[in-house]
Amino acid sequence: MGNLIVSLSPHAHSNDSVQKNMFGVIAALIPALLASFYFFGLGSAIVCLVSVAACVFFEWAICKCFLKRTPTLLDGSAILTGLLLGMNLPSNFPLWMIIVGALVAIGVGKMSFGGLGHNPFNPALVGRCFLLVSFPTAMTSWPKAAQWASYTDAETGATPLSLMKRAIKGETDVLDQLPSAWDMFIGNHPDGVGAIGEVCAIALLLGLCFMLWRKIITWHIPVSIICTVFVFSGLLWLVDCEHYANPFQVIFAGGLMLGAIFMATDYVTSPMTHKGQLIYGVSIGLLTVIIRNWGAYPEGMSFAILIMNAFTPLINMYIKPTRFGEVPAAK
Repeated sequence: MGNLIVSLSPHAHSNDSVQKNMFGVIAALIPALLASFYFFGLGSAIVCLVSVAACVFFEWAICKCFLKRTPTLLDGSAILTGLLLGMNLPSNFPLWMIIVGALVAIGVGKMSFGGLGHNPFNPALVGRCFLLVSFPTAMTSWPKAAQWASYTDAETGATPLSLMKRAIKGETDVLDQLPSAWDMFIGNHPDGVGAIGEVCAIALLLGLCFMLWRKIITWHIPVSIICTVFVFSGLLWLVDCEHYANPFQVIFAGGLMLGAIFMATDYVTSPMTHKGQLIYGVSIGLLTVIIRNWGAYPEGMSFAILIMNAFTPLINMYIKPTRFGEVPAAK
């Protein structure tokens, strides 16, 4: 009879791994990446490649030179951070600023807390918000689509969110310049401008379907965010349709879909329970609507996610599942 080996929990086993899930999310980003290459061409490819290369290098260098441990490049997290950071930038963003953003994302947002699994905030969003605060002009100069061979000399224009912001401030007939919700959904607007990864909603939704099919994420966070923004922006539109865009245009504009699907669902920085994820998602959606309509910036998704990242430990503390074998207390 063999020896009985007693070990600490957890004892559940599955085929999941950090590496498998990270590369699963990267695979889900492929439709949005291809759409960005189609719309922005050379600039999109340069920004994403430099961002990924810089994030991978800084994680290797910090692990090797400062933390004195084996680099964790094979888990795919640095590649994913680089992709998400690049997809949140304009397609004409200066290369040295991308490298600075990657250093902040990896060095400050991730490795300063101990690396993957210990960071309280989404690293890509830490890098993006740092760049937005530090270089606001470069971060808000959005090249128009359909300029495949352009990079530094690309023609810029106003994003749908900036047009919505001008309408909220009282400008008339601005909302007439918005592309239709259907055009924003399929990316069919030649003058469409914005971050690399946000111009084609259907490509992002394909990534969501893939991750749900592979059970990489659950529906609770992205659906609760999108539904909350739709409801509250719809109420504003019903009250004053001359100054507020219709809710379909609102959810397809800016980085809402990219943030809700790929950034708010980060395992480390989001709640563990489904109930907690719903609270988290509704709060992000509400904060996004508040910041977009009454804040200084046209976009509020990044700030809303980072704010709720800070509340994740509190949500996990108070929203706990019933322990295995424990009988729920009678109400």
